[in-house]
Amino acid sequence: MMVSGMTEAEKAEIIEKAKSWFRDSVASNHMANTRKLVDAKEFNVNPFTAVYLASFLKGKLDADGIARALIYPRVFGTSIATTFGDQVQRFTSEVLSGFKSIVSGIDIEFDDHVDGKRKYCQLKSGPNTINKDDVVSIDGHFRAIKNLARTNRFDLAIDQLVVGIVYGEKSRINGHYKKIERDYHYDVLVGEEFWYRLTGDQGFYSDLLVAITEVAVEANFKEELEDIISTLAKDPIIAAMAVEQD
Repeated sequence: MMVSGMTEAEKAEIIEKAKSWFRDSVASNHMANTRKLVDAKEFNVNPFTAVYLASFLKGKLDADGIARALIYPRVFGTSIATTFGDQVQRFTSEVLSGFKSIVSGIDIEFDDHVDGKRKYCQLKSGPNTINKDDVVSIDGHFRAIKNLARTNRFDLAIDQLVVGIVYGEKSRINGHYKKIERDYHYDVLVGEEFWYRLTGDQGFYSDLLVAITEVAVEANFKEELEDIISTLAKDPIIAAMAVEQD
């Protein structure tokens, strides 16, 4: 059984909700966390690598370079990745509210636009965002719904239990996701495939990325980031590191 695709209005609603979610939940929290980085105590400073990276970055050693070597990895790496991952549950409730499941342990339910089957989905943010313990947790939630189905004499096939990943490519999933497919036989739907099966639109994932890009353009944080770097460079701990190496 094939499922008819979403209307343009329904897809546009998801796009607009995604933009609002990214603006209010991801970008705003990322900026707030960045503003905290004016204090060296916010970092677990390794003086050996900090001075090396400062010299590597600027070709000379000074407090500004040390501040940048500390801030850049946090702002452009771990901070935004953590913020995005932490907001997935809010993504489920705000962006995909129309698909939210009432079944314990299941994030969303939807009729698959490829095979027409009802899917019970646990939603994850990216292709490297689960660990060994998460695999056990995912299987536990799926086992619970299988037991519930048996108790209520409800037909439920294993291919109706899926893990959906908001972004990324199937070829880049980590070993824990691969284990879910290989050993537990649950399908893992990633990025474009996930959104296609949810919406019936093969171009939806691309449209979603464009929409998020529009929000990203709004986030011009350049001047404030420079002020934060300047303040951090004046921190006594950072200033002392630069002086000691002169």
